[in-house]
Amino acid sequence: MKKLSLRDLPIEGKKIIMRVDFNVPLNKDGSIGDDTRIRESLPSIKYVLEKGGKLVLMSHLGKSGASLAPCAKRLSELLGKPVDFPDGTGNIILLENLRQNPAEEDPKKDPQFAKNLAELGDFYVNDAFGTAHRKHSSTYEIAEYFHGKAAMGFLMEKEYNYLTSILENPKTPFFAIVGGSKVSSKIGVLKSLIKKADKIFIGGAMAYTFLKAQGLPIGDSLCENEQIELAKELLKSGKIHLPKDTVIENTNIVSTIPSGAKGMDIGPETIKEWSLELQNAKTIFWNGPLGVFETPPFDKGTSSIAHTLANLKNATTIVGGGDSAAAINALNLASKFSHISTGGGASLELIEFGHLPGIDVLSNKIEE
Repeated sequence: MKKLSLRDLPIEGKKIIMRVDFNVPLNKDGSIGDDTRIRESLPSIKYVLEKGGKLVLMSHLGKSGASLAPCAKRLSELLGKPVDFPDGTGNIILLENLRQNPAEEDPKKDPQFAKNLAELGDFYVNDAFGTAHRKHSSTYEIAEYFHGKAAMGFLMEKEYNYLTSILENPKTPFFAIVGGSKVSSKIGVLKSLIKKADKIFIGGAMAYTFLKAQGLPIGDSLCENEQIELAKELLKSGKIHLPKDTVIENTNIVSTIPSGAKGMDIGPETIKEWSLELQNAKTIFWNGPLGVFETPPFDKGTSSIAHTLANLKNATTIVGGGDSAAAINALNLASKFSHISTGGGASLELIEFGHLPGIDVLSNKIEE
């Protein structure tokens, strides 16, 4: 069933309570380090205001008590309009950080919390894809008070459509690039991608678990020994491509990692080989950096592959949020990708399970 969309709602003169994802990184001085998530929410926010609706926005920030005041200020600058915070009577109100109430993350602590939030709006819109994998008060419980009136925002819709296209009908060849440090955090995603992708390129620290599973020396590189049997099983698919060479801590490039050394990035031969292979793709999904990208010169693998994907002319390129999205934003390449997800954990769970609780609870669209 298709879900109700923001564009299906009769907005004029109504109050919309909208869950957004303003969980932005903050600098030490309390200023916003990257406002991408706020900017991504603007199409839904502007649409409601243009259609004559009033908005009550809600979000979390950080793990507990940080104030959303910097986000209210930034949103006001982006809209060129005042944003009432944390309460008021204007057309846009942003509530204080939901996680200041323990019932946000654990609805059983106070079932009334979701009900109180629901009473602030005539319709509920969830545009916070980054939290759609969580059964929290503002992303899940609240929807029960909006039968036939709980809709997807434009960002949620865009995220859902791009990511489910990988699962349902990717243009082929479909290649996946999976990096990061732990196999254990991406078991479900790898199992799902093995069924769908034509090739999977594995980099980052998780590659060393696979290399060890092949019986190759990995020195003192990070390795999850308890995942070696799983790695062996996945390797049987014949779809997995591992690094041919590695940059180690002293910046030497090696084909096998010597004892006492740690792998830090994919090497130049791997970059060259993968970049050539990726030219053949029609769809590419990427999640996770390919080396210790935050510490140059071990950012070269991630940076080189990002540039390769950015320059592809005839491929749909989808980045599954998290550190890989941060790397692409840092390289100023975001505009050259088809889609960069705002939710790392949510994008991985959607690919693993094919659905998310925060989307499941939204109202189904009644087809005419």
